[in-house]
Amino acid sequence: MTPAPADPRAARTRAKLGRALLEECAERPLAEVSVAALVRRAGVGRATFYLHYADLEALAVDACADIVRDAVDALHAWRGTPDPESPPPALLTFFERVAPHTALYRELLRPGGSGPLGLVLHQDLRARSRAERALAGAPEPDLVASAVAATFAGVFADWLHGLIDASPSGVAHRVWRLLINLHRTPLPRGDAGRMPDA
Repeated sequence: MTPAPADPRAARTRAKLGRALLEECAERPLAEVSVAALVRRAGVGRATFYLHYADLEALAVDACADIVRDAVDALHAWRGTPDPESPPPALLTFFERVAPHTALYRELLRPGGSGPLGLVLHQDLRARSRAERALAGAPEPDLVASAVAATFAGVFADWLHGLIDASPSGVAHRVWRLLINLHRTPLPRGDAGRMPDA
């Protein structure tokens, strides 16, 4: 069965709410943003907000998830043999785009990569990495996809929280080298390293 196409009006409303939230959070922490102020800025009714979102955190995760999905695309925006010294331009753009909104991202993505946004990032990145590795016939797609997702989410979160001292460009270069090394790590095929059953 083919899924029904997305309602463009609903998508426009969610986009307006997302933009309004980012603007509100540029002025105050998410915890201090009210639904009343948000809908006033977005130019929609309060009932419209609750038609789309249960609360402000749900909106925040949705708004930030779009940028997170940009990160997933950025990490796969290369073809051929990747150069460890040259991250994809889209990855550099991702970190630069996030920088003005670090306060909001810190509320949704805790150190180490946990939190509601960390879950979205890990799931999306793991699925994309696994699919591409499996398509290429590379060994251990599940293992490497989990390592890539955890590494990127953890480094990104720790950078947001100031645990990694680097500019947006600097962290993009560092995480790119880490991820390339993960993909290049020699791994045995099959379950040679499988843990014994209890």
